[in-house]
Amino acid sequence: MAADTLSVRELTDWMTRFADSVAARREYLTDLDSAIGDADHGTNMTRGMQAVTSKLESDPSETIDALFRAVGMALVSSVGGASGPLYGTFFLRFGGAAAGAATLDVGALGTCLRAGLDGVIARGKAELGDKTMLDAMIPAVDAFDGAADDLLAAVTAARDAAATGRDATEPLTARKGRASYLGDRSVGHVDPGATSTALLFDALAAAVAGE
Repeated sequence: MAADTLSVRELTDWMTRFADSVAARREYLTDLDSAIGDADHGTNMTRGMQAVTSKLESDPSETIDALFRAVGMALVSSVGGASGPLYGTFFLRFGGAAAGAATLDVGALGTCLRAGLDGVIARGKAELGDKTMLDAMIPAVDAFDGAADDLLAAVTAARDAAATGRDATEPLTARKGRASYLGDRSVGHVDPGATSTALLFDALAAAVAGE
C-alpha cells in the first residue's frame, strides 16, 4: 500500500533502495562515464552510497533533518570529483528544509526536493541543457510540483520525468565538466549524472509505493 506521508523509516528505505540500485548498475554508470568523463561515476557513487548505508546502520537517525545531514556528509566525505559535493549538497539542503518535521506529506516533500535542487544549481552553476544531472533533476522536481495533490502520483510523475530527462541528454553537447572538453564528440552519449539522478527518483517512487 502506498504511503501518504514519509517518516524517517520510509526515507531511510529510499536511501537503501538508491544504494542498491546504484550498486547493481555500477558498471553501466562507469561505462557511460568512460565515454565522456573520468570513468568513475559508478565506482564513486557505489562507494558513496555504501558509506551512507553503513552510517545509517551503525548510527540510525531519529529525525529527518539528521538523516539527510548524515547522508549528505557521508557523500561529501567519501566521493571525489563532482558527484560527492553535488549529491551531498542535494541531501544537505533537502534535510535542512525538513528541519523540525516528523513526517513529510506531498507538499513538504516538494519543498525539500526543491531546496535540494536549488542547492545543486547554486553549487554546480549548470543549467538545463548543459548535459548534467540537472537535465533529469529539474524536470523531475517540476513534474512533482505539477502533479496532483497525491504523494504516489507526484513521485511517479517525478520518476517518469527524470527518465525522460536522462534520455534527452543523449543528443546534447556537453557544456559543463570534463565532458565539455569533448565538444561535439559528447553527442550520442547519455549523461551518467542524469542517469544516476533518474535512479534516485526511481528509488523514491518505489519507496512510496512500497514495492
